[in-house]
Amino acid sequence: MSIDKARAVVIKKQDIRETSIIVDFYTREFGRISGLLKGIRTNPEKFASNLEPFSLNEIVFYRKTHSALHLVTQADKTNDFSQIRSSLERAGQAALMMELVASLMQPEDKNEEVFDLIVESLKELGTNYNPGKISTIFKIKMLNLSGFKPHFDSCVSCSSSISGQARFSLSLGGLLCPRCAQKDPAGRSIFRGTIATVLHIERNTFNSSLNLGMNPQIKKELDLILNSFLNFHLGKELKSQKMLNKLEVAI
Repeated sequence: MSIDKARAVVIKKQDIRETSIIVDFYTREFGRISGLLKGIRTNPEKFASNLEPFSLNEIVFYRKTHSALHLVTQADKTNDFSQIRSSLERAGQAALMMELVASLMQPEDKNEEVFDLIVESLKELGTNYNPGKISTIFKIKMLNLSGFKPHFDSCVSCSSSISGQARFSLSLGGLLCPRCAQKDPAGRSIFRGTIATVLHIERNTFNSSLNLGMNPQIKKELDLILNSFLNFHLGKELKSQKMLNKLEVAI
């Protein structure tokens, strides 16, 4: 075993036995890891953090070579993003981000850009007036960084640039040009503005993407396509997305 330090965002935590918890983290240094914190439930003063979901911490842990569960001996909270917790919608979007990271990133697959995206998104989520827009940007960038993104650069079938009306194919995972549209009869028409928005967000910084205009029609189509794509290729609907859908209907 080696002793390591890491900056870590809490993805989720669960109680184990009567005294301890298991926490899933996304770290800048090691990617997604799981850690056991012994005695934290009976002696919370032992750690300088309550390890709330989507809080940012500095952790020290014994990294085991023959186990996916590491022993965390120190956890110091550096940001709990309390402003997010004051709003049900913001907290729901943060939970969705964490669930998406857990679904897309393999254990201990280091990706510093993913970590930086998570932290930047959480910071914006606590202060920005439009949490839904932040979540949409996060989904697009997260899919791009994880290598799981839908193909919007050209026709997914023939690789040609697209002129005319494009269609989006869930089963093929991208756009179809008019010549290839028959390869997926279930493909749906997509606005050119939606395609341009996805490509802009993929190719530009988070701040630049925040400044991008996104009219309600484009935003609605983006969410529909991204959520359908995730449901189809993950084989499930994310629990946090279900909750947000119910919250939107209630509002």
